[in-house]
Amino acid sequence: MSKHSHAFQAEVAQLLHLVTHSLYSNPEIFLRELISNASDACDKLRFEAIADPALYGDQPGLEVRIGTDKGARTVTVTDTGIGMSEAEAIAHLGTIAKSGTREFMGKLSGDQKSDAQLIGQFGVGFYSGFIVADRITVESRRAGLPPEQGVRWSSTGAGEFEVEPLTREARGTSVTLHLREDALEFADPWRLKELVGKYSDHIALPIKMEGETWEEGKEEGQPGQMVKTGEWETVNQATALWTRPKKDITDEQYTQFYEQLAHDWQPPLTWSHNRVEGSTEYTQLLYVPSHAPMDLWDRDKARGVKLYVRRVFIMDDAEQLLPRYLRFVKGVVDSADLPLNVSRELLQESRDVKAIREGNTRRVLGLLEELAKADAPAAAPETAADVTDVTDKNAPATLAEDKYATFWREFGAVLKEGLGEDLTHRERIAKLLRYASTTTDSVSVSLADYKARMKEGQKAIYYITADSLAAARNSPQIEVFRKKGLEVLLMSDRVDEWALSYLQEFDGTPLQSVAKGAVDLGDLQDEAEKKAAEEAAESVKPLLEQLKQALKDEVEDVRVTTRLVDSPACLVVKDAGMSLQLARMLKQAGQKLPDTKPVLEINAEHPLVKKLDGHPRFDDLAHVLYDQALLAEGGLPEDPAAYVRRVNALLV
Repeated sequence: MSKHSHAFQAEVAQLLHLVTHSLYSNPEIFLRELISNASDACDKLRFEAIADPALYGDQPGLEVRIGTDKGARTVTVTDTGIGMSEAEAIAHLGTIAKSGTREFMGKLSGDQKSDAQLIGQFGVGFYSGFIVADRITVESRRAGLPPEQGVRWSSTGAGEFEVEPLTREARGTSVTLHLREDALEFADPWRLKELVGKYSDHIALPIKMEGETWEEGKEEGQPGQMVKTGEWETVNQATALWTRPKKDITDEQYTQFYEQLAHDWQPPLTWSHNRVEGSTEYTQLLYVPSHAPMDLWDRDKARGVKLYVRRVFIMDDAEQLLPRYLRFVKGVVDSADLPLNVSRELLQESRDVKAIREGNTRRVLGLLEELAKADAPAAAPETAADVTDVTDKNAPATLAEDKYATFWREFGAVLKEGLGEDLTHRERIAKLLRYASTTTDSVSVSLADYKARMKEGQKAIYYITADSLAAARNSPQIEVFRKKGLEVLLMSDRVDEWALSYLQEFDGTPLQSVAKGAVDLGDLQDEAEKKAAEEAAESVKPLLEQLKQALKDEVEDVRVTTRLVDSPACLVVKDAGMSLQLARMLKQAGQKLPDTKPVLEINAEHPLVKKLDGHPRFDDLAHVLYDQALLAEGGLPEDPAAYVRRVNALLV
């Protein structure tokens, strides 16, 4: 039979345009696609040979070989897989979205599907070769057919392809790319080895390339020249660490893999290695680093775990596989269900990706819960049926309590973002929060710790936000709480104010900012104190009116408070109002704010307040009182020079 031509299916021209301009923006991944197809063909032969071992013939080995010829400008990828007949070559290489794998998988049913789970569906991957080649030649012979029933397929991708018979002794397929002028870098064996290491290192078959060595020239004085030895060397690991059972992996191997994966020479705090089975099948190997990168707060930085599909590398930063508040996590996710040509856009829409994201989130939160407990048992699997024998590899075996302190120091502010971003896991995140408080110098108090120490009759968890821990600890607003022995949580991260707007209570107990609303200690304030406060407020009514008039442009109201003990005044906002700290941050970010004013609260028993009554420079004193309260809050006077003049005048 002689050579004959066939027209591509009508959609192929459109497909080639899509492949070269949209689907594959990075030309080097053509090698990933061809190796994946070759691996798939070998998996298919392995499966069919279960029923018919004679298909192996005299070639029992399954492998992929990559050859180059710089002179001819070609790259050839050869496999010893199932191969194609002439009819299959016409059908599978000339028709869009009808790969041999898809047809093969369609024939499977029942338990065979489980047995063949590693056999992927690679769609249009073959056509990616036209990104770098102006002609592709395929030579193949199907397993079980005689040598003279081989086939040669070739095309420039310009509308048609040619097919002719071929005598081929070897079973399997060879795909030869005739490289474009601008793609000659891919004829370099060292470049191809680099790409194998980057994209296909963990393909479970050996990927071989012809070895090279230096050999001395035969004539006297002739310099050595590089010649090929003729021996084929395996250039990939041919195994993926995350595919091995945990009993075969040491802590040192996990750590070494992390260092290579994250380019981090400090060991991770902990990790989790699981194979999840069910409606969505995937393997996850997730690490919690021990320190934050310098660009943790760069929102334009691409982040995420590495995504593999059936051990084939897809992308570095698959940010859709974890929520943004867990962006510090490093690791690998290897899916058995996603298509190999998955794009970032498809990741956002995929139901399988949403299931993987949820599983990853639960796993990381479980890891953090383990770190937060000095003597906790291993984290439980998602459900009893979710995880097989690689489940729950946490490192090290004994978790030290200070590891969570390290995590919180490095990543606590990022985790807090989850309060607003993840309603599903808000309660779990709340239990992981840690703060400083008026009873400790370290940032180690959990909301559960606080609640366990609450005084009898205390109805709220009290907290204060400030620009720094020192400012929070020395704020006038917590003076009465110190006097009463009431613990106040001290918060100084910029995210705190925003995050706590999503957490109104913890375990049934409301959270109350001491800087919002009038202080109400309820049963913790005895009747004598309440009566004294009411009498003081009544006695200074005229003074309050004077202050309101003097500060009408700065404050919404002036009132007497019982929260102050040593300070003359402080600024607060209404219960539902925006805190002064948050208002300052938004203003610094250039955002337009509503025209709101704080409330000035005064200590009627303070000598400075008493001195105000009838003072000849009442207005100056009133503004100094307000500006000092603003300074104590962490703010700055609107007119610093005017404040300095008033203070100097009073000092003189």
